Amino acid sequence: MSSNSAAAISPYEVEEVRGVLHIYSDGSIVRSAKPSFTVPVDDDGSVIFKDAMFDAANNLQLRLYKPAASSSSCKLPIFYYIHGGGFCIGSRTWPNCQNYCFKLASQLQAVIISPDYRLAPENRLPAAIEDGFMAVKWLQEQAVSEEPDAWLNDVADFSRVFISGDSAGGNIAHNLAVRLGAGSAEVAPVRVRGYVYLAPFFGGTVLSKFEAEGPQEAFLNWELIERFWRLSIPVGETRDHPLVNPFGPVSPSLEDMALDPILVVVGGSDLLKDRAEDYAKKLKEWGKKIEYVEFEGQQHGFFTINPDSPASKELMLVIKKFITENSS
Repeated sequence: MSSNSAAAISPYEVEEVRGVLHIYSDGSIVRSAKPSFTVPVDDDGSVIFKDAMFDAANNLQLRLYKPAASSSSCKLPIFYYIHGGGFCIGSRTWPNCQNYCFKLASQLQAVIISPDYRLAPENRLPAAIEDGFMAVKWLQEQAVSEEPDAWLNDVADFSRVFISGDSAGGNIAHNLAVRLGAGSAEVAPVRVRGYVYLAPFFGGTVLSKFEAEGPQEAFLNWELIERFWRLSIPVGETRDHPLVNPFGPVSPSLEDMALDPILVVVGGSDLLKDRAEDYAKKLKEWGKKIEYVEFEGQQHGFFTINPDSPASKELMLVIKKFITENSS
């Protein structure tokens, strides 16, 4: 083969994630405009929403939701929902994310904030964690603004903020809980009252029992988990990186950290189950206020895959109770 012929060989695909992320042999990356979840948007008009830029430098927006009937006479808690996708895919605009935010706003009677964040492999960790923090700093700016946005400020209670995340978003929520600590003084007058980790995406170089033995046909199987980590962890690092493994050999100890209340939720058939349960057990042993709820037989992301299922409805009640118990 001549050198000219070799040079003419087209780049070929070396990695693919859920049909929306394609990585080629020459290092180029192509992202599909279509989401990996082709479900219709379920907008019945009971919740209204709008977008806002929270990081112009990185062109990052967040989506705000509130009940259409909300008024300034009754301030609502603020509930962050940080989407999942293994740090590699996902968006606030994806229908599955929108539909869950509609449910959250309506059933929790809360203002929902759903931020985007930079995705890997173009932007490896800690980019997503930094963006999560910027999304909370944005709320602080709204709280102290001399020109407040009435759409948000008239109905939002900045002293009752909860930060939740789904999968990779749950990992971001954990890292925000550690950074902000108990009382969230760094973002005052915003007051974070608690954190909700929905199937948090933690890892480690030593596989958990369920990671090693769980069903390969699972919605989130080990092959996909390993690919997500390979694409998102800083180059040269392992799955024991402190942002990945809260209990890794070089991770700072959580034992002496003051943390706000935490709710950890996972499906009983989720390959991430062991790590979520271990996290909750360790923090409970260390005296943290933490609750662990496992939904028997449920797969990863069950609450966004089928938000109307009995388990998803029960989860909403669990979250609502957590908000009520930790609002003062």
